[in-house]
Amino acid sequence: MTSTLPNEIHGALSITAVERETGISKDTLRAWEKRYGFPQPLRDASDDRLYPHEQVQRLKRIRRLLDAGHRPGKVAHLSDESIYELLDKISDLSKTNKKAPTASEETQRLLLAIECHQSALLRDDLQRTLMRKGLGAFVTEVVAPLSIAVGESWAQGRFEVFEEHLYTEVVTNVLRSSLGNLKHSELSKSPKVLLTTFPQEMHGLGLLMVEALLTLEGCECISLGTQTPITDIARAASAHKVDIVALSFSNLHNQVSVHASLRALRSELDADTGIWVGGSCQALYQKSLEGITAMQALQGIPALVTQWRDQQ
Repeated sequence: MTSTLPNEIHGALSITAVERETGISKDTLRAWEKRYGFPQPLRDASDDRLYPHEQVQRLKRIRRLLDAGHRPGKVAHLSDESIYELLDKISDLSKTNKKAPTASEETQRLLLAIECHQSALLRDDLQRTLMRKGLGAFVTEVVAPLSIAVGESWAQGRFEVFEEHLYTEVVTNVLRSSLGNLKHSELSKSPKVLLTTFPQEMHGLGLLMVEALLTLEGCECISLGTQTPITDIARAASAHKVDIVALSFSNLHNQVSVHASLRALRSELDADTGIWVGGSCQALYQKSLEGITAMQALQGIPALVTQWRDQQ
């Protein structure tokens, strides 16, 4: 393990702080350390990991590349110079790709509020838009494209991690408030859906968006939040007698690990319990898995619920 010189430890961050700063989960950081040899944390007197400033900054740059579609195994070993070159290409592509759709005036206005750290303005704007459009259109026409634009802004270096966190927190509060006013258990009907993510998957906004659309369809939703172990997902599904387990994936994961985890979950669930998956992870859509339903677009959720009901 790397030596722990006092001047190196000074200013170094704990693994919890690095998770918060970079958006990369603790489990992922440990897995990369073992698999790729990076990051290479120092150790304090209690043998806890400490990450020097330069490693944290490199992790932020790698996270931007991952959000732009690169795979961890392809970029973890690159030199800083090569990483900067890839980041420059991402920025150049965003400026020169004339075929890419321009963000709507609404999205640009909301992005500016995030960039200027105007959380109250962002919240009020989102709430007014929600009241005007209704929850379904708000999720698919506003939050979905805005989330993509925020991710692209992060990948291009326009936004810092704390600005991405600000956006997520404000949108989450707006959606949760709306869901709280909408839910009435006596009106709920099948399918009963359990929502969560696998370990190493910290991003929960996608889950909340799915929950909102499912609730509008009259489904009963049970959310476990993020980073639930497979065995616990299976136990919760059995305890709550759910019909569907819905999982969200970002593009931090490779196809091998995603498929292996889904097969493991499938083997632990009752045969009658369905698995619906979605998110920005392209591995979900490159190869179909038996007993797994992949939904690439949020707009397809109503039809998926109708199809499930028709088959019962």
